Amino acid sequence: MKIALCIEYDGSNYSGWQKQSDVDSIQGEIEKALESIALEKLDTYASGRTDTGVHALIQIIHFDTQSERPITAWVRGVNSFLPSSIRVLWAQVVDDAFHARYSASQRHYEYLVYNASFPSALWANKTGWIHDELDFKKMKEAIQYFEGEHDFSAFRSSECQAKSPVRKMSRTSIENYHPFFLFKFSANGFLHHQIRNMMGAILYIGKGNHPSDYIKELLLSKDRTKSPPTFSPDGLYLAGVDYDKEYAFPFMHRTVNIFYNNYLCQDR
Repeated sequence: MKIALCIEYDGSNYSGWQKQSDVDSIQGEIEKALESIALEKLDTYASGRTDTGVHALIQIIHFDTQSERPITAWVRGVNSFLPSSIRVLWAQVVDDAFHARYSASQRHYEYLVYNASFPSALWANKTGWIHDELDFKKMKEAIQYFEGEHDFSAFRSSECQAKSPVRKMSRTSIENYHPFFLFKFSANGFLHHQIRNMMGAILYIGKGNHPSDYIKELLLSKDRTKSPPTFSPDGLYLAGVDYDKEYAFPFMHRTVNIFYNNYLCQDR
């Protein structure tokens, strides 16, 4: 039997999604909790490997099991074995063809920036912080250069193992709710540190260090050494994953939402 789970997590105190022997990881915690319910060894597969300190409002995983349990056991039961920073939101039986990573058609990320003279104690590890005054109009112009299919080598980590640096960005946007800026990115896939490197460039433009078309220049250069430094992981959230409608998952998108009803995240 194959089960798909939707989970959310605060990645502040973890080395990222991927399980490692000597550090705490989201995958490691999830597998321990699942095995406490299944009473067998399990391997999990995720829609994407979030980095150290990165959060998820929506992360889709799957695993195969021989254990027959009520679907609630994979939600409430697993949650009872998880730390408070990780939660299962729903579980669903899927067919053998489903794969959390390879069946996904789009990924959606959001980045929340806190723009003020001093970092916030309340939003520590939940937002990226920058004290320089930012130009909303210039950043809005700049972010649009990322849309379309491009070689993102200039925004790719030297440790990236992807076979190709080409990705298709279907949507970008920026919203301003002083003192917060919310950036949104949707693509068929992302390279290692791609969004954090993109954010570094966008914020340099926002500070007035470069014109808006600096993004176009970097894309054409295909040279990571020409791009600004990688920005903090603190404000980065995996916010949604798209799959074929045949799976009829309960909900697939959420958004960082501190602007309405006092909720950090809201289903949409």
